[in-house]
Amino acid sequence: MNVSKVLRDPSLPEEKKSTRAAYGATLAKLADEGLPIVAVDADLSASTTTAKFAASKPEYADRLFNVGIAEQNMIDVAAGLAVGGKIAFTGSFAVFGTGRAYDQIRNTVCYSKLNVKIAPTHAGISVGPDGGSHQMIEDIALMSALPNMRVLVPADYASCKSAIELAAKTPGPVYIRMGRADVPCVYADDAKLEMGKAYVLREGSDVTIVACGIEIKEALEAAEALASEGIEAEVIDAFCIKPLDVDTIVASVRKTGCVVCAEEHSVIGGLGSNVACALAQLHPAPVEFVGVKDTFGKSGALSELMEYFGLDSKAIYNVALTAMEKRDLVELDNRRF
Repeated sequence: MNVSKVLRDPSLPEEKKSTRAAYGATLAKLADEGLPIVAVDADLSASTTTAKFAASKPEYADRLFNVGIAEQNMIDVAAGLAVGGKIAFTGSFAVFGTGRAYDQIRNTVCYSKLNVKIAPTHAGISVGPDGGSHQMIEDIALMSALPNMRVLVPADYASCKSAIELAAKTPGPVYIRMGRADVPCVYADDAKLEMGKAYVLREGSDVTIVACGIEIKEALEAAEALASEGIEAEVIDAFCIKPLDVDTIVASVRKTGCVVCAEEHSVIGGLGSNVACALAQLHPAPVEFVGVKDTFGKSGALSELMEYFGLDSKAIYNVALTAMEKRDLVELDNRRF
């Protein structure tokens, strides 16, 4: 069994960066390497940072296509560029770049396996004050359900750089979920992550916590709090949600007997749903969910929203205790019969 394991280096700097900050700069780096990179944006190139790609060299200015507030057209233009041999990355905010353009992603990009990378920013509730209309918490579900689509959710700046490079060098459609909020370092700056892999950031034997995106920070903090109570949590970064690294997750749950899935996304159709489906088929075990409970977002500061929606480290801590209680009850029932 091939089990991915990357234990987090506690000496990493405390500097925080958003995942979106990696976007334009990494596109420029890939273009410098000779890849036929182009970017198509829907009037948000400053926010998505694709403008940094265009400004990095004079000759790259013609590689950014701003189609205006027309996300469906953005996908179609990217598709045409991909047919012409380009590696086309799209911008916009996640609520527009996936929701408004879903038909074009499905029927133009995925159906034909075109080399288009759907890479919006401002996903999840971390958009904060912009409120429920702009807080996209269904995008992982939408993109995961599409045939031929791969789904990457980087946890920090370094893993986002790696995700963009990986997408550029992987033929066909790839979704990269980027956020607005500044997040702490998880990986070394030169980290090279792989398609179809999850990464063990902290080893433990009592409960498995599988998380992605900004929930990695919360999961690691929850694991520290659990450790103070003598409970060792294994924390796994599900960097790649599709294809899911089932081997790494099942190996962990075989050891701990229970799992918590934590995501800044709806509990319906995202990471938790995919993990639960895999375990139901391969190793049934108690599964608990930390995520947005079938509701729209709200306007507020990120810290307020994390607490309100039960996404912070305290919530993960409490849900981990529940998962272990359910595991113990299952084990007791099995001994009775």
